[in-house]
Amino acid sequence: MAQKKGNRIQVILECTEHKTSGLAGVSRYITTKNRKNTPERIELKKFNPIMKKVTVHKEIK
Repeated sequence: MAQKKGNRIQVILECTEHKTSGLAGVSRYITTKNRKNTPERIELKKFNPIMKKVTVHKEIK
């Protein structure tokens, strides 16, 4: 397999409010980030279709 060049990696974002709500299912998004510029885990506000509102999604391992 060929090696990818650059510092961009794919990360998975998971809803934090959905876990505590007790509703079934999960809300996850896949995005990319530059690991050199943002070494810490990212948090973004994204739409949760199960809860039907915008919630905070945090990067998971």
